[in-house]
Amino acid sequence: MNIIVCIKQVPDTTEIKIDPETNTLIREGVESIINPFDLYAIEEAIRLKEQYGGKVTAISMGPPQVESALRESVAIGVDEIILLTDRKFAGADTWATSLTLAEAIKKVGGYDIILFGQQAIDGDTAQVGPGVATHLGIPQTGFVKKIEEIKDHRIILQRLMEDGYDRLDIPLPAAITVVKEINEPRLPSLRGKRNAKKTELKIWTAENLGLDEEKIGLNGSPTQVIKIFTPDLQKDGEKHELPAEELVEILYNKLKKLGK
Repeated sequence: MNIIVCIKQVPDTTEIKIDPETNTLIREGVESIINPFDLYAIEEAIRLKEQYGGKVTAISMGPPQVESALRESVAIGVDEIILLTDRKFAGADTWATSLTLAEAIKKVGGYDIILFGQQAIDGDTAQVGPGVATHLGIPQTGFVKKIEEIKDHRIILQRLMEDGYDRLDIPLPAAITVVKEINEPRLPSLRGKRNAKKTELKIWTAENLGLDEEKIGLNGSPTQVIKIFTPDLQKDGEKHELPAEELVEILYNKLKKLGK
């Protein structure tokens, strides 16, 4: 069983700052972490390896400092790590990111399952997992809360829904995004930390992947972020301790004034 898990390094949400002049995130001096949702994908990949055998390969796209996130994944239990880094990848939206990851996965080859966290906390689009599957032309499903069984080149799983869950039977290879209900991520072990220091890091560039510069990074992104800003906090409010009928009348009159 060959499992690939795609991870992302993101700014720690408690440390996010925005430059008021450029309206962009200030990344200098801000601690970065593995995207929290991706920790569940890493854990599930390791559990599948422990149950069915095989290996787990972690792939991430970003600047050189993403190496720390990849090595942390080794400390948790990942076997191989690959960093996709190139200035030509800069500014990629979810489409260009998906394409780049898909080409890297093709280069790895021989995969059975590709795992992703539900979404990244800095973008919240949940588009990269399905995008990678589309570029690869393989089945995909999101919001997976449980993997029941893998047998005869098929995977049976439960997909979380608002009113319960769907039980799906999907052929492999397949791409899956998981939710936090699927497991409890383990902490890095002492042996894992030692392995993380000596594990070879493969570094692939756009040239290594044979990618057209017009289809990656900012050049290949159909969407672009024009502005990032902190929303104004409005603390205006009223407190009333009245019977329900009177509260409804007050609310009705206020909405009426607002033209609602």
